[in-house]
Amino acid sequence: MKKPLLGALLAVLLLGAGTAPVMAASHDTVAPTTTATNSTTPQVKVKAVDFAGTVALSNCSGSVVRTPGSQPGDPALVLSNGHCLETGFLGPGQVVVDRASTRTFSLLNSAGSSVATLRASKIAYATMTDTDISLYQLTSTYAQIQSSYGITALELNTVRPVQGSAIKVVSGYWKRIYSCNVDGFAYRLKEADWTWKDSVRYTSACNTIGGTSGSPVIDDVTGKVVAVNNTGNESGGRCTLNNPCEVDQNGTVTVRQGINYAQETYGIVPCVGTGNKIDLSRVGCALPKP
Repeated sequence: MKKPLLGALLAVLLLGAGTAPVMAASHDTVAPTTTATNSTTPQVKVKAVDFAGTVALSNCSGSVVRTPGSQPGDPALVLSNGHCLETGFLGPGQVVVDRASTRTFSLLNSAGSSVATLRASKIAYATMTDTDISLYQLTSTYAQIQSSYGITALELNTVRPVQGSAIKVVSGYWKRIYSCNVDGFAYRLKEADWTWKDSVRYTSACNTIGGTSGSPVIDDVTGKVVAVNNTGNESGGRCTLNNPCEVDQNGTVTVRQGINYAQETYGIVPCVGTGNKIDLSRVGCALPKP
């Protein structure tokens, strides 16, 4: 994982060297590093992407997000990774819902300057199972953030990202924007004890680093959030911590050293009900349940 900068060593010690899952794969391949190309991509109008609405956590990145149905008076949500929680990594199968939290977030404007400190009232949802996400509910509403700081929340897209589309990974922690394309999708992405489904694989230009965990992945054309940055294969290891591997439908394992990944976010939208409340029983909600 593009693990939190604080506590990373502790996480390694806790996980140990023998936590990589036993794989059912019958074949292994080592894939070459991919590179971005636009030679056959039609020209499109690109929407300017900046830092407005992103946040810096104590150890990760994140963003203030809303769904198409969110209302101005709703308590705002901050999106980051499940592995960025202040309490540390969640175990496989573990799901957190409505846990009290007073965590703070540094809100950035378009230039990347901090304009406010936002505070959570709770962890509305978090998991590292099937995906790697956390959603914090803030003490501020969208309307209050807009009125006080002129910042509009980023909108979660309602559909799966498209292969080949141009994207930006916007890190509030480092105040850095990475530009690349969606190279493809990993049917299963395995890292140590965790397994994530249908992960977004970047082209090599998005060479994200520790601290970029939780960064929103923004579609260049729509300006909407399509995924959340979470991991990359750092040293060519096979399915170990900081060295995720891809596993296809046939169990074939592929290792892509230097390539980074994100978790799709369109699946969050059906799980957010009236008042921005996470409701895992809503029709179409497929997020893991406790």
